[in-house]
Amino acid sequence: MTMSDAVFNIEKDVPADAVVEVRGICKKYGEVEALRNIDLDFPRGKLTTLLGPSGCGKTTLLKIIAGLIEPSAGEVRVNGRPVTGPGPERAFVFQDFALMPWATVMRNVAFGLELKGMGKAERQSIAAKYIAEVGLSGFEDKYPHELSGGMRQRVGLARAFAVNAEVLLLDEPFSAVDEQNRRKFQEDLLRLVEKERKTFIFVTHSIEEAVYVSDRIVLLSRRPGRVSQIIEPKIDRTASPDAIRRDQGYLDTVEEIWQGLKHYVD
Repeated sequence: MTMSDAVFNIEKDVPADAVVEVRGICKKYGEVEALRNIDLDFPRGKLTTLLGPSGCGKTTLLKIIAGLIEPSAGEVRVNGRPVTGPGPERAFVFQDFALMPWATVMRNVAFGLELKGMGKAERQSIAAKYIAEVGLSGFEDKYPHELSGGMRQRVGLARAFAVNAEVLLLDEPFSAVDEQNRRKFQEDLLRLVEKERKTFIFVTHSIEEAVYVSDRIVLLSRRPGRVSQIIEPKIDRTASPDAIRRDQGYLDTVEEIWQGLKHYVD
């Protein structure tokens, strides 16, 4: 497979059922232009990765979609409604976990439901389901300081799933764990994507990770970040993880993306 097999025409191939629409997004921090004229659509039930060189505005764009940062120009819509701030239809998984240190795993996972006014029994039932989904059954009464970094990240994922948000925004969620746990998390994420059928927007620095987990990859240029290519990896998801990582199509896509990005590396 060549890159031409996987690249969408940016102007013509707009997903028919886009949940998130990004139109003309620009962002400046003083004299620094972080993003310029970003136009993107994120389809329902798919995982789209934002990939590009350091400083290209990946996390900035993710936080604009989350409503945590205001754009300098442009608009984001979720299900046709303008984003003016955070909303219950979007959940953010932070790189640094952002857990409440004084709260147990159960309380952390159920906290979003508690804020919604849900009764204790119901929210704990929902939280227990997702604690089990991420492999933390038996740790419900533990505190964050008693968990490894990988386990704390699992708590963050469970919390995001528990609130039943339609859009999951993940900012380098596996960057703080070792390679073995990172691969396991990638496989768990793919299982949850298939099961939950939500819209995932994922930020990573890893080309291999992006190709492995993504339905679509948005390549951003060096700052100011602009959309340079949209890629759809052609991967047989029914194959085993080891078979996928050895597949020639997977390897070719990783190499083609590297060839497109390496001139941005100083």
